[in-house]
Amino acid sequence: MLDPTCRVERTAWRANGRAGGERTIPEETAVAFTYNGSSYAVMMATPQDLEDFAVGFSLTEGIIQSPAEIESLQIVEESIGIELRMRLTEPHATAFRERRRYLAGPTGCGLCGIETLTEAMRRPNAVADDSTFTPKEIMAALDALHGLQAINEMTHAVHGAAFYRVGEGLVALREDVGRHNALDKLAGALARSGISGHGGICILTSRLSVELVQKAAAVGIPVLVAVSAPTALAVRTAEASSITLVAIARQDGFEIFTRLQRIKEQHAAHVLA
Repeated sequence: MLDPTCRVERTAWRANGRAGGERTIPEETAVAFTYNGSSYAVMMATPQDLEDFAVGFSLTEGIIQSPAEIESLQIVEESIGIELRMRLTEPHATAFRERRRYLAGPTGCGLCGIETLTEAMRRPNAVADDSTFTPKEIMAALDALHGLQAINEMTHAVHGAAFYRVGEGLVALREDVGRHNALDKLAGALARSGISGHGGICILTSRLSVELVQKAAAVGIPVLVAVSAPTALAVRTAEASSITLVAIARQDGFEIFTRLQRIKEQHAAHVLA
């Protein structure tokens, strides 16, 4: 399997002139998702945590509702990319054949296998979760990522998606050149470990677009925290999905855009799954 990073030669220009040397950069390869022999999507992604990617993508795209619906998974490396070859159990295989799609997506593409505006603008089910968090806990979740993004520490060029629970700390962290891919990998890691999104916080090292809200809602995560700003559509979708959207989260604080009631100065009883 490909290494997620590689060393390349480069010439650096600084105020005092040019200098040769090397830099570590992230690897990027085509990853194809196929189900029962039919192509669905091709994503440009970091070749790491591919089992998580396969399961998480399948969940957040609504192809499956549980990892148990994937009968088998093969990771097939080819000269031009990697194929995630999955077989679905029945009746899910038949249902998939009825919605078969194909899409070649650029890095970070979030709308996969979509043919209509209705599908692209799908409204996820509302996240039914009464958990509450204090501002201090939100900041603790953000701080928990510090120094743990191994690929980004080396390259400064990938996104991270992490899941945090009060009392447990950082439960899982995944990285990828695409922010949507990172969240899919995180969703897969949680599902494969039997961990629900209930009672947790998802931290994203990117801007918040609507696809990220849709994916978080698909796995039942009640709070999204991002270091950058949200889009207007992401805010509307988060409100409709009962997700608390926290953005522009920095060392000096953050901004809350939806479902303010989950963030409380005085901690109420915290609900966990």
